[in-house]
Amino acid sequence: MMIIDRYQTAPIQHILPPDEPYAVCAHLSRESLMTRLLFMLAMLVATSALHAAPQVDVIATGLNNPRGLAFAPNGQLFVTEAGSGGNGRCLVLGDGRSACYGETGAITRVDPRGVAPPKRIITGLPSVAAQPGGFGGTGPQHIAFSRDGRAALAMGLGATAPARNGVGRKAWLFGKVLQVNLFGRFSASAADIASYEFTHDPVPGGVDSNPNGIAIASGQSVVADAGANAIFGIAPNRTITTLAAFPPRMVLAPPELSLPPGATIPMQSVPTTIVDGKDGWLYVGELTGFPFPVGGANVYRMAPDGTLLQTYASGFTNIVALAFDSWQRLYVLEIGRGASFGDPPLNPPGRLLRVNPDGSRTVIYDQLFYPGGLAIGGDGAAYVTNNGVVPGPIPGGQFAAGGTVLRISLD
Repeated sequence: MMIIDRYQTAPIQHILPPDEPYAVCAHLSRESLMTRLLFMLAMLVATSALHAAPQVDVIATGLNNPRGLAFAPNGQLFVTEAGSGGNGRCLVLGDGRSACYGETGAITRVDPRGVAPPKRIITGLPSVAAQPGGFGGTGPQHIAFSRDGRAALAMGLGATAPARNGVGRKAWLFGKVLQVNLFGRFSASAADIASYEFTHDPVPGGVDSNPNGIAIASGQSVVADAGANAIFGIAPNRTITTLAAFPPRMVLAPPELSLPPGATIPMQSVPTTIVDGKDGWLYVGELTGFPFPVGGANVYRMAPDGTLLQTYASGFTNIVALAFDSWQRLYVLEIGRGASFGDPPLNPPGRLLRVNPDGSRTVIYDQLFYPGGLAIGGDGAAYVTNNGVVPGPIPGGQFAAGGTVLRISLD
């Protein structure tokens, strides 16, 4: 009988000699038995090596601050480019940084095979970024598709709703969820998440909106607002409701703050991503705020109507994206490894991990630089945006390829 463990690469039948009872081992010579054991060990080591070294292919280059990505029902892959801002008017973001306006955001189609070059389907979307340079821009943050092909686009902001006024001719799109089509058009009727957050402030302590993650599930669009520390639901008539709020929690102060031993400080949740688990639950991943403790980020699951919220898995660091494969295994994308207390603010590298059914974790790939988005393709591979804060190609250095999309094989 052929016995297959789906978490191993080689069927057990291919490791043990076929049609040979275990009792035969009792009649083997010591040398023969040792030879067989060494052979089995070699096969197991080879299997482990396969897990540790997935095939990683660069399928798209030259992207401008690439963030979320998603497959349309027809199998096409789309990525959001947050853009690099421009030389327009500047606004002050919620974290105190200044970011200047430009229309450099885009939605781009990427060939999953890596054969055809990326093609920008919608261009000229608003973006703000620190200047000069345009690293870490904010603009189109994530895209999601419904089963019938409708697309919803989350436009970031990172400030209060009034802060966008007068910044640029398309600045009114910041902080909203747009309905878009794949012919290069978007609807002027949009759900204004930033204005809703400004009015309702679901987590007291200062208004701030930055729609970052989005999913379409249970007849509504659901948005992870990293600035508001909340999950919002958008009904088909664009009515917005607060489904979940994530108040700050107390954590140990890092030694760099020189506070007394055991001192604690409040840490924000910063939900960055939300996905439909296809099991009746929505799953939310959190970045966490300062001090960005290693192992301090959780994955939550919640009912689509917000009536139930619970911790699903913990011990992660700086989550930026989640996805499920066809086996219903959860993949977690970490953008960094905790606070750097410098620039950039988070320590690289980023990592892609799998949560196994028994709760254990497998590190799939750990050589990412500020990844921004994750999707699992119909071919079973993971697609990840890398160099997610890089504003296009920068000749002669680490970022000569600009932002990229990687295809990472999964077992």
